[in-house]
Amino acid sequence: MAAVVALLSGLTLPATARAAPGESRPVYSFDRAIRETVWVDTRLDGDADGRTDRVAADIVRPAEPARQGRRIPVIMDASPYYSCCGRGNESQKKTYDERGRPVGFPLFYDNYFVPRGYATVLVDLAGTNRSDGCADVGGRSDIRSARAVVDWLGGRGRAYTARTGGAPVTAGWADGSTGMIGKSWDATIANGVAATGVRGLRTIVPIAGISSWYDYYFAKGAPLYDSGPDGLADVVDSPEARKRCTAVQQKLAAGAPRTGDWTGLWTERDYVRHAGKVRASVLMVHGMQDLNVRTRHAGQWWDALARHGVERKIWLSQTGHVDPFDYRRGAWVKTLHHWFDHYLLGYDNGIERTPMADIERSPGRWATDPRWPAPGTVPTTLRPRGGTAPGVGVLGTRKAPPGATETFTDDPKLSEADWAAAVDAPTAAKAGFRTGPLRAPLRLSGSGTVTVTVTPSTSTAHVSAVLADLGPDTIRDYAADGEGVTTLDRRTCWGAGNAGDTGCFKETAADTRKVAHTVVSRGWADLGNYADPHKGRPLTPGKPYTLTLDLAASDHVVPAGHRLALIVAGTDAGLIDPPASTPRLTLDLSRTSAALPLTGGAPAFARATAGTAGHPDRAAPLDGVAPPPAISRLPAG
Repeated sequence: MAAVVALLSGLTLPATARAAPGESRPVYSFDRAIRETVWVDTRLDGDADGRTDRVAADIVRPAEPARQGRRIPVIMDASPYYSCCGRGNESQKKTYDERGRPVGFPLFYDNYFVPRGYATVLVDLAGTNRSDGCADVGGRSDIRSARAVVDWLGGRGRAYTARTGGAPVTAGWADGSTGMIGKSWDATIANGVAATGVRGLRTIVPIAGISSWYDYYFAKGAPLYDSGPDGLADVVDSPEARKRCTAVQQKLAAGAPRTGDWTGLWTERDYVRHAGKVRASVLMVHGMQDLNVRTRHAGQWWDALARHGVERKIWLSQTGHVDPFDYRRGAWVKTLHHWFDHYLLGYDNGIERTPMADIERSPGRWATDPRWPAPGTVPTTLRPRGGTAPGVGVLGTRKAPPGATETFTDDPKLSEADWAAAVDAPTAAKAGFRTGPLRAPLRLSGSGTVTVTVTPSTSTAHVSAVLADLGPDTIRDYAADGEGVTTLDRRTCWGAGNAGDTGCFKETAADTRKVAHTVVSRGWADLGNYADPHKGRPLTPGKPYTLTLDLAASDHVVPAGHRLALIVAGTDAGLIDPPASTPRLTLDLSRTSAALPLTGGAPAFARATAGTAGHPDRAAPLDGVAPPPAISRLPAG
């Protein structure tokens, strides 16, 4: 059928859509697939209407296996976005016929995998689209919405043919094996359900997922957005849910104070602490320049899974908040095909023996590593020292003498892009420290930290730390609307299709920009959280405070001839909110350091910087991407 749609549309089927030996093959009819909706009982009463909530699970599954007495696995995407906002690059929504049966599913999962013997199940989270209950933004109701469906597919739950009343229905066609996939909030739900240890969840594929909701809204007390989860719930709740869910939204607002203090609401939404319960394999995907769901989420989730021996792989792109279907389409579909074939159908196709990490080095150019972070990567301590001009210093391994300081004043109008562009010039709003031009490439792989000792002039202060690669390059323009990709007019088809669900999608290309510097990683904190990352305290002006900032995970190679820079400043405009005051901050250089994940450690840094300490200052601005826009509070797309 896909070939017919392609022919009628003047399109071509990509070669990767044709099955190879050892793969599941498209032998089942997409046109004659069973399309149905069941309402699964969550056993929660989130909207307090006196009856347990039922969530809608829309299903497309091949008809032939059931007639043959064969059970099949499930690919499931649980989302709050199916009616409010849409999924994918084209913001697709679910569509239904006049009887309410599903007709069109967003994305390609049904088109590609249903003919290959999988069922595709798209779940409306509680409070959204056709489901009961209220959205609670990553909390118990959200996670239970999806887990209840996994349980039902495994024969452990209850479902009905209608939202109210209806006949009980079982999933006798399902073999009990489920793989969850999705981007952003959907990926977050996959992480959260896996962290419950639910039986039958064999694998998850979280794309740009949140691992702890506190870290979506705050960074050690520094507020990252100008509202809390109650505002997000209001966006995704169905019109009916908004009327009945006022109490839930009030609870969300009360549990997420803008002070940045940790509360029980955040504990409930911290999946990292339950990583030891994860039974599923994990194929994690994240954009290293994602300024919505930042790579801190990927880094801390990855490290927690590693500590518990979870089988896992990772893709890291140079994009922002983008699905791999829109930047590496052919390779992604093939990888996903083999991944699900192995973990859900039991094929011995070797996917688990392929390299652990796929990393985009430049637009469209990828490399692999057997492990991630890269083998030989160790935390390496680098230190700032003063230079020949105020606020323009040196980054190396030698400690600054006692009493050495740099001073800057928080300017909430300036961002990391402004600081990096002026790193070689004395400016009032930042302190920058750089190596000389490197004699050999230097790779950073994983997560790092920056520890600062700062004396504020006021009782409130925010601190930012930024790593930058100073040198010419062509990168994906992650600050543009497409976050590193541009959408084209032509389409190609990925799987079978019909008039209601073609399986054809607009192609994309890399959106690139030539730059003179690239921000590699960043981290933020409220200085008032110096003693406790979860609770802020008033500052005493004139008193020094020591604080450690967490740098977001990344994997970046600083080429020979480029320079590595550490920038310390105040408010990072567009990414964190400013403090209540405008502090002047004095940085104690002898008590400031960065622990960076350098491949090869201190010896690699020594080789790369040998003989470069006497580099001249450079006063010309270094162009980068545009300053980051105010980031949407909606982790959608």
